[in-house]
Amino acid sequence: MKVYVLLYNVGTDNEGIHTLQIGNKDMVLMFESEDDATRYALLLEAQDFYSPTVESLNSEEIEEFCTGAGYEWKLVTEGMLEIPPEINVEDTDWKESADYPDDVSSEAQMSAFELERIRRQLEGLL
Repeated sequence: MKVYVLLYNVGTDNEGIHTLQIGNKDMVLMFESEDDATRYALLLEAQDFYSPTVESLNSEEIEEFCTGAGYEWKLVTEGMLEIPPEINVEDTDWKESADYPDDVSSEAQMSAFELERIRRQLEGLL
């Protein structure tokens, strides 16, 4: 089944997946709806958290990743309102990408991330 997850620094060596810390466990949210995933990402941005990219992946692939990493996962069904916690972690396991020189505009960065996302989706079709 196709689901949507939130990723950071897509296509880099510093790629990270958005997780929630519940006690001493990390949980990955898998959204059935791209709109719901996008809404959640916008809520994170409104909290001044890092801006994630919504990516479409196979749920079995995410579950396999979570099992290997010791993470739990939660399927957020379409239309279910998921709200980020009020407090976000300050130190992440990854850092914001510094792959672009300072003179490259954020529009160019977004374009590069979008091209990478499209490339990955096309590769998945092969």
